[in-house]
Amino acid sequence: MEGNGRSTRIWLDLILKKNLKKCVDWSRIDKKDYLSAMRDSVTDPAIIYGLINGALTDDINNREIIMKGIDYSYYYETEE
Repeated sequence: MEGNGRSTRIWLDLILKKNLKKCVDWSRIDKKDYLSAMRDSVTDPAIIYGLINGALTDDINNREIIMKGIDYSYYYETEE
């Protein structure tokens, strides 16, 4: 929870935008599901792939989606 996840999510969005003309609408991925999938991705990456694939959008120039993505990056890493 030290910030590497935020960097990784931004990096992933940039790669997806460049190569697939898509980005992740992070607001469509539940925090608990995401954190669980990340923990399990070491042995089974299919779950995190499924979550991300289900939240992909081709609305890559929508500033609101980009800003929500940054907000969600902080939300994912806050303790409840």
